[in-house]
Amino acid sequence: MLPPSCRYYPTCSEYAKWQFENSNIFIAFYKSFFRICRCNQLFDGGIEYPTATLTFKKPSYGKPMKIKYWYVPIKDKKNKFYIIKSFEKREKN
Repeated sequence: MLPPSCRYYPTCSEYAKWQFENSNIFIAFYKSFFRICRCNQLFDGGIEYPTATLTFKKPSYGKPMKIKYWYVPIKDKKNKFYIIKSFEKREKN
C-alpha cells in the first residue's frame, strides 16, 4: 500500500542479510545496526554495498557452482571486498 521508503540500495534488510551471510556475527550486527540508524531523513542515502574481509581458498573442480554473490575488491585494501548479489537469468520451460 505504501511506496518503498528505504533511502539506500540495497535496502536495510537486504544489507543485513548479506552481512550475516558473509561476515562474523558481531561485525554483521554492528554494521547492520548503524546502517539502520542512518536510514532516516538526516542522511541522503544512495548506493552502499556491504563490505567483508575475506580470504579465498583454491576452487574445487568437478561439480558446478551456483554463484550467489560477486566479491569486488576494494582498491588499495587487502582482502576487503564489496558484496554484490548475483542475479541469474531463469530459463523458461
